[in-house]
Amino acid sequence: MKQPKPIYLDYNATTPIDPRVAEAMQPYLTEFFGNPSSSHIFGQQTKKAVEEARKQVAEMLHCHPDEIIFTSGGSESNNFAIKGAAFALREKGNHIITSSIEHPAVLEVCAYLQENGFKVTYLPVDQNGMIQLEEVEKALTPQTILISIMHANNEIGTIQPIAEIAEIAHRQNIFIHTDCAQSVGKIPVWVDELNVDLLSVAGHKLYAPKGIGALYVRRGLKLQKQMHGADHERNWRAGTENVLEIVGLGKACALVGQEFVSSVTHLKSMRDLLESALLEKFPTAKINGLPEKRLPNTSSISFKGLEANTIISELSETVAASAGAACHSENVEISSVLEAIHLPLEYAMGTIRFSVGRFTTRDEVEAAIVEIGRVVEQLQPSAAPLFLETGKNKIKLTQYTHGLGCACKLRPQLLEEVLQKLPLPKDKNILVGSETADDAAIYKINDKTAIVQTVDFFTPIVDDPFDFGRIAAVNALSDVYAMGARPLFALNLVGFPSNRLPMEVLEQILKGAQAVAEQAGISILGGHTVDDTEPKFGLAVTGVVHPEKIIRNHGAKPGDVLILTKALGSGILSTAQKRGLLEPGLRDRLVQMMSTLNREAAEAMQQTGVHACTDITGFGLLGHLLEMLKASGCSAELEFSQIPFLNGTVDLAAAGVIPGGTKDNFAYTAPFVRYDERLGENQKMILNDAQTSGGLLIAVPEEKAEELTGLLQGKKVSTRALIGRVVPGLPGKISIKG
Repeated sequence: MKQPKPIYLDYNATTPIDPRVAEAMQPYLTEFFGNPSSSHIFGQQTKKAVEEARKQVAEMLHCHPDEIIFTSGGSESNNFAIKGAAFALREKGNHIITSSIEHPAVLEVCAYLQENGFKVTYLPVDQNGMIQLEEVEKALTPQTILISIMHANNEIGTIQPIAEIAEIAHRQNIFIHTDCAQSVGKIPVWVDELNVDLLSVAGHKLYAPKGIGALYVRRGLKLQKQMHGADHERNWRAGTENVLEIVGLGKACALVGQEFVSSVTHLKSMRDLLESALLEKFPTAKINGLPEKRLPNTSSISFKGLEANTIISELSETVAASAGAACHSENVEISSVLEAIHLPLEYAMGTIRFSVGRFTTRDEVEAAIVEIGRVVEQLQPSAAPLFLETGKNKIKLTQYTHGLGCACKLRPQLLEEVLQKLPLPKDKNILVGSETADDAAIYKINDKTAIVQTVDFFTPIVDDPFDFGRIAAVNALSDVYAMGARPLFALNLVGFPSNRLPMEVLEQILKGAQAVAEQAGISILGGHTVDDTEPKFGLAVTGVVHPEKIIRNHGAKPGDVLILTKALGSGILSTAQKRGLLEPGLRDRLVQMMSTLNREAAEAMQQTGVHACTDITGFGLLGHLLEMLKASGCSAELEFSQIPFLNGTVDLAAAGVIPGGTKDNFAYTAPFVRYDERLGENQKMILNDAQTSGGLLIAVPEEKAEELTGLLQGKKVSTRALIGRVVPGLPGKISIKG
């Protein structure tokens, strides 16, 4: 049976290309290819097309065609307007006024200008996101040269009084720019009424292609060029015109003018239908922004006490929308807009932006209401458990969580701060406790026996429940193996959202863990469960080791060789899987690696005799190596070319698929690491990638390194990479060669 197509309610993020726009573009993709600057017939054809599009944009904005400059999109238009005006007017002053709820394409430009001698005032907004005119007046100084305020907010839809702000600006001979990326096609955007000097348009917000935009520049206003080269666009912006997409933008603007009234009526009816139904179903929900001064297509709804990214994750295959907050294990990241309107945390963390569009149908909205209602109801604390049965392949576990595997750990610096405040144990039989960064505790029973205790649990890193159980069990057992110990038995640790997932899923998770336990030669003896908002699973493992054969994460000595037994990249690959970017073959290899026990590697260590070991999990290779070096009082040198990575890791990192935990690790280790200048930012990131069920990092005397690698090969440990060595120096310093 064909999977139903997801309902698209994220038009403020981007709009699909209108078929009529695509039709207008088609000849310039296949037939009319000339350079508009060429004087021959091929150039004349495309030149006419560009100028016709310029007229269409100008007609939509009620301005002159020679006031329109084509750009690569809204961001370039904002950059050109603000930087171009600021540098051109620098002799008159250096003060710019903007608002606290602007798009990053404005805020980042203002931050750049602040670094280059300009002063910026960020106006506050009220609880509805509205700028007060008196605040504009108060912010003016004799040095003010430019005011940049968005026409309508992209998150909550609030429409600003641009014409009134323009009047204030012009009384003081100050120029005004407005970002109209979200307002074009939804409310009137006419420069003669707004009375602005500069106005930005983004093509992909009004059914034109991505990568095309326009900037209105009032006649007589001079800007400093930002793109240098030939004299294209009347010497405003160098670069051969993107004829194909310019034609698309022109057609899209023409359609806005032709269908404006009917389009706005449709947008408002679809938005109101969605809002009224959800508010009726969830009376505690809150609509953000003023009803009468809000974009007709935009609905920012806050579901009290819920987590937005959890809602979005569960809706990912049925309804597309955007979250206003991201909830992590240690904090809630709220958008700057929600912070600026001082939305209470209990509402902000559950804020979703739904935005309808030209092609949204009543049937789609009604279906979306059902899906959104189902998800939000199941997330309510009072929701009943689900006892229905379902095939395990229909469940995608990563949709039910916002953390992924060991990447959901507390940031290492936060954990360090907490542990430093705790008193050290005084029992002399505690051989390994909280004084080191070892992941297990060891208690001496007698001269020949010590008990090892460890616990580990996390959120799903793969979609299949059985595989998740296997990986979580392997990860928990790894801490015992890393200390040279032998596991005896384990207990289940379960957090499970019984109101969101059928109990069969939990059964499959436990079966996966049991399969690994049998492979390890141990039993799982019950455990502990709690009802949680998202699935979590792990094991509390008890093991045994001879007191004189404990392998700690400290004890490394200068001259030791560093050996890694599993390739890096599980954090990046699992993030790609959640985003639907991972090919099936890579997914299978990822699961195979994370489901492989570190038992054989541990046995090889005990046979050889090593100085130190740690398993590589949430803090990444560099984070765990840093712990080892600090505890051992040494430094290390790594060879980047010798470090193994899972297939696809480098390419996915280059595509920006980087988990939040990996970024945290990079920030934490940065002061202690000296990277080769030939290494790029992505290569640095993957060295810090938050691993789940990673390999062992072993510090072994150089004279025993060959013996250890031989044993690893004999035990069929697939990865046994010599990645560097321990060297004398300040404790906890790492040097990486390219």
